[in-house]
Amino acid sequence: MQPDATHLLEVIGPEIPLVGFYDAPDPAPFSPLVEPAPDQRTCIFSFYRNWLAGETLHITSENFGCGGAGRALCGVEMRSRDEFVRFLVDDEGLKASHELMNQWLDDRPPYQQAYAHILIGPLHPGQYAYLKTVTFYVNPDQYSILALGAQYDSAPDDALPVLAPFGSGCAQLVSLFDDLDVAQAVTGATDIAMRQHLPPDVLAFTATKPMFERLCALDKRSFLHKPFWQRLRKARSATTAAAR
Repeated sequence: MQPDATHLLEVIGPEIPLVGFYDAPDPAPFSPLVEPAPDQRTCIFSFYRNWLAGETLHITSENFGCGGAGRALCGVEMRSRDEFVRFLVDDEGLKASHELMNQWLDDRPPYQQAYAHILIGPLHPGQYAYLKTVTFYVNPDQYSILALGAQYDSAPDDALPVLAPFGSGCAQLVSLFDDLDVAQAVTGATDIAMRQHLPPDVLAFTATKPMFERLCALDKRSFLHKPFWQRLRKARSATTAAAR
């Protein structure tokens, strides 16, 4: 059963869009759907405003928008390994050497689909069984709350609760987690190739289902209702008022 995020969002900002990444057998329950135009290179984050409008992006291994998303999310290789490495290193300058990029590609294989349909968009409680991750699109203050929330139930010998891995924006949605059954989150939207599609003060915080459940379980004993957060909100309100 999908946890209720209402309390969490009321405290840190109800304007935060929650976007789910689903791997499902049937796209129909996620309608209204939008899809990339066939045979055109389209970044999946160009659909950010569609997500805010309640629409879900539908991609498959036949229609995935851009080659990066095709590889990261659907396992479709559009170039040879050598061509891909040359593009990432020589053309885009994303790693210091071909060797390092090859090591990274070996270490971070694409996401393996369970079903034919990848759906990215608003949460659908009735489809929770097919949900893989939940992404919060947040400003820096809201990010700090979620990062602290991820640490709240974490012991020193647990898996790191928040990661900031190298990778494309679409890979940060799912394929950079080692185990989706572990309570972890990824700091996303750090890929400068996709940031043009987001507001300039917005980052992504992508949580696995176990981490999403932990965040939704934060209660009045937690920092959400303690002075640090209250003082920060008051300071922001004063700054906003002074700027008017």
